[in-house]
Order: sequence, then C-alpha cells, then structure tokens
Amino acid sequence: MRRKRMRLDGQTAYYHVMSRTVNGEALFGDREREVLRKIIWQVADFSGIRVVTYAVMKNHFHILVEVPAEVDVSDEELVRRYRRLYPKPTPWNPMRAEVLEGHLRDNTLEGMDLRKSLLRRMGDISWMMKTLKQRFTLWFNRSRDRFGPLWCERFKSVLVEGDRWALRTVAAYIDLNAVRAGLVEDPKDYRFCGYAEALGGGRMARAGLSVVDKDLAGYRQTLYGVGAGEKAEKCSISREEAVRVLEEEKGKLPLSVVLRCRVRYFTDGMVLGSRSFVEEHVQTQSSAGKRTRRAHAMSGADWGGLAVGTGLRKGLFE
Repeated sequence: MRRKRMRLDGQTAYYHVMSRTVNGEALFGDREREVLRKIIWQVADFSGIRVVTYAVMKNHFHILVEVPAEVDVSDEELVRRYRRLYPKPTPWNPMRAEVLEGHLRDNTLEGMDLRKSLLRRMGDISWMMKTLKQRFTLWFNRSRDRFGPLWCERFKSVLVEGDRWALRTVAAYIDLNAVRAGLVEDPKDYRFCGYAEALGGGRMARAGLSVVDKDLAGYRQTLYGVGAGEKAEKCSISREEAVRVLEEEKGKLPLSVVLRCRVRYFTDGMVLGSRSFVEEHVQTQSSAGKRTRRAHAMSGADWGGLAVGTGLRKGLFE
C-alpha cells in the first residue's frame, strides 16, 4: 500500500492524531507513559514537527501537532536531529552521527543518499507516527518479554484549521483526557499531558501551548469556561446525562462541560475548523476519489462557529 504523505503543500498544517492499544487494553502504567511521553518529544524533534500538546493515557495517546509549511534543513541540523533520535549505534541503525556528519560534509555518494533519505522523513506526520509507535513497541515488548503488535490501528488523524480558537478547542479536549477518565479533577495534576508539563516549567511544552494562547492562564479559561459566561468550576457530566440534554431536550451544554465528554468530532472527523476551511478540504478529498462529504456545524454546545467534515452517522458522543 502506498504511504500517504500528510502535508498541505506550501502551508503550515495542524493535525490531531491518536492511536489505541490492541483491544483497548490498559497496558500503560506510570513507567510506560513516561517512556512514551519522552519518545513523543524525541521523535517530534527529529521530524521537525512541533508538539502543541499531548495526552498519554493507559491505553491510547493523543497529540496535536504543527507540521511546517516547508522543509529546509541544513546538514548541520540534520546531524543534530539524527543524534537526537540515534544517540548511540543500534543493531538496526549502526551508523554513528559523526560518520553521517563526515559523509554530508564531503558530499559523498552515500552522503547524498543519506541526505535525501533523511529529508524525506522531515516534516511528515506519517513518518513521525510510524517511528514513534515502532520505537515504543520495541521498548515495550522487550521490557515485558513480549512479542506481537501493540497498536490496534495505524493511527487516526483530524486536520485542524490553524485558527487559534480551533486549535485551542482541540488542545483543551486533549488535555482534559485524564479528567474524562476520572484519574484527576484538574489536568494540571496529570503529569502525562502537555498542560501539566507546561505548568511544571517544561520548555517545549510551553512553546507548544503558546500556539493556542500566549498565556497559560488564558488557556485555562478554555479548560474551565471562565470568562465565557460559564461557572469557574470543574464541571463534569455523565454520558447518559449529556445525551439526555442534547437529544431528548434538544438543548445545549456549556462548552467546558462538553469537552469533558468523549466527543466523536475530535477523533472520528476528517477536518475541523471554520465552515469555509472544512468545505475547501472535504472537496479536495472528494475530488481525490473519496466518497463525497461536506461540512457540518458542530452541535451540542456553542463551538464558536466550528464545523467538521465527516461522514459520521452516529451521535455526538462515543
């Protein structure tokens, strides 16, 4: 099967990507989540992709990423990134960074091939996810004396408009994963998400969330609805109650409450953003031979004009 290169030509692109374990088994304890967290940063740095935020859970992970518009990487930067991913020679990648540096400097035939091969992996979310999942699977299986597949699927992805509101809404949904799972009442207390890491002083996590809000206090307003006519409290609601309000009473819920439910728009949609952005990209997908889809206004809350391109025929919640 031909590998899909997930890029928007000439444009910076944002994707919400996620993957789940086989059968959704809760295989990851603190140690496993910490290793996966570190590998996310390592592989993203190698790929030249910015992690806006992330959440690593017991049986899945989410990442919101920024894919650069252009890939223009110097040989010096290629060596730095290579050393970041391969600090030591391995049986499957025995070349030391110093050897790569020499080939690139002397522009040998091997160096030209290596440069071309490495550049193909830069700024490509498909390569990033493949490398990330393979690397973690290898570590996980060795640490458990285990073999076989770990992930139940390639990965899911939703193209997100680079508008600050769209990005902030998706980021908040990701950072609230542990709250939805009942692990914590406040995402700042969950060490395996971008928001908590940023509050803890993580430089890369802070840089990532600066894409959605320059001030972490401002981002917290999206997490809790402060300043938007909603109560400044840690709201939660059961799926059953949410369905009753939305479907039986035809009502709406506060955005901060809906974000604490498992909303299918964020995981099973295709494109998310303003109606014009969604229409443009679903038409591109349709013209590429996929079945016709269209933009749908997001329902159930005041989403600030967001729409989603999706063929979903089921309800709002998972």
